[in-house]
Amino acid sequence: MILQSFYIYHMIEVYTDTYFMKKAYEEAQIAAEEGEIPVGAIIVCQNQIIAKAHNQTEVLLDVTAHAEVMAITSASSYLGSKFLEDCVMYVTLEPCVMCAGAIKWARVGRLVYAASDDKNGFMNYGKEVLHPDTKLEFGVMHDECSQIMKDFFKSKRGR
Repeated sequence: MILQSFYIYHMIEVYTDTYFMKKAYEEAQIAAEEGEIPVGAIIVCQNQIIAKAHNQTEVLLDVTAHAEVMAITSASSYLGSKFLEDCVMYVTLEPCVMCAGAIKWARVGRLVYAASDDKNGFMNYGKEVLHPDTKLEFGVMHDECSQIMKDFFKSKRGR
């Protein structure tokens, strides 16, 4: 009985917003190692990660190669659908307006982001930028995801 309770507890614990945000954070770390702005995104459907991505604007020489856009493309291909209503996107930084538009048009069911982006984030324009049915959560792993951004830009400035 104790062993069964242990497994049930840990099965439930695995599928938390923090668990999935840690996976997005791993993608942000890859981006940082590649010299990209450290943003990571994953898309989850039925507690299964179906897409992982990180910023690739430098390596692809493409200003639209944000983690969110790359993840949407991958998830849509995986599901064979342009709509992601049954999916959750986890992203380490508040999406920009371009990415929020992509999230809207893909009809992502739920968006969870970690750190806010007061300068370029979509919330400067209000939640209305997203699809009306998209549920929004933020602040999961805020401190860690804010710190990786601060460290990245600090290293770029040489201080």
